[in-house]
Amino acid sequence: MYRWQGLTEVPADWGGSVVTIGMFDGVHRGHQRVIARTVADAAGLGLPAVVITFDPHPLEVLRPGSQPLLLCTPRRRVQLLGELGVQAVCVLPFTTGLSQLKPEEFVQAVLAERLHARRVVVGTDFRFGHRAAGDVALLAELGEKHDFLVDGMTLLADAGDRVSSSRIRQLLADGDVAGAARELGRPHRVEGTVVAGQRRGRALGFPTANLATRPDTAIPGDGVYAGWLIRLDDAGEEQQAWPAALSVGTNPTFDGAVQTVEAYALDRDDLELYGADVAVDFTARLRGQTRFESAEALTRQMREDVARARSLVGQGQR
Repeated sequence: MYRWQGLTEVPADWGGSVVTIGMFDGVHRGHQRVIARTVADAAGLGLPAVVITFDPHPLEVLRPGSQPLLLCTPRRRVQLLGELGVQAVCVLPFTTGLSQLKPEEFVQAVLAERLHARRVVVGTDFRFGHRAAGDVALLAELGEKHDFLVDGMTLLADAGDRVSSSRIRQLLADGDVAGAARELGRPHRVEGTVVAGQRRGRALGFPTANLATRPDTAIPGDGVYAGWLIRLDDAGEEQQAWPAALSVGTNPTFDGAVQTVEAYALDRDDLELYGADVAVDFTARLRGQTRFESAEALTRQMREDVARARSLVGQGQR
């Protein structure tokens, strides 16, 4: 799969293509249907399927401070899109200049001149151009001028329910990682670099990997979860994975004030992960965050948490 960082990386001799456009944050089941239609249409026409997405989130440029927390990193988004069978992903840097293009200027510069679109598949709520002046109807009108057809799709899952990234973010904030996984079509993933923590877990017999995450990451609500700890290579590909008990919170038993994401690989005390890129996949919520009377009481609860996590994912397959 090709990954282009901006239009300048699109080969000068690139031929016709079937294109879909969107933020695709999370690449959830609704997005997956749009991508599947794009790939199928491209195969039917004997053309490559191309995804156009954006980084940073448009709201970060248009209304700084109002952008939503992201369901996946840009790198992970490209990986997920590639797994769905597209031939190329073009990541457009969202800039003030791009936001000020009129709808027709956007269509001409991006879809017509660079990608030679023959068909464009988008969600029915798709908007584009300066002040979001363009909609699907205008895109279809411009498509007649530039010789491409437009297909607008509602972002539905297989059962016919509408899927949205904002709903998934709310499920995560509520700690409902199982519900989020149903909407995403896979467990929610948080990526980060392992950094030194307070080493309290090791002292209690449960050494954890402390993740330093991007500040714009959608992290599940405070609590304890079952899931997976995954070591990534420099490209973000999985190297190793261990069933894990995961903790999100401020460690109130020790009067903590900063939210942390920690992962204990079940029954492993020999992992050296400092400085490593890792991910954690959240499978099930075990309980909410609790302040315990003592470290001993916390340790007893942690043993129960680990036993429950082991029963849920310890023998599972990814």
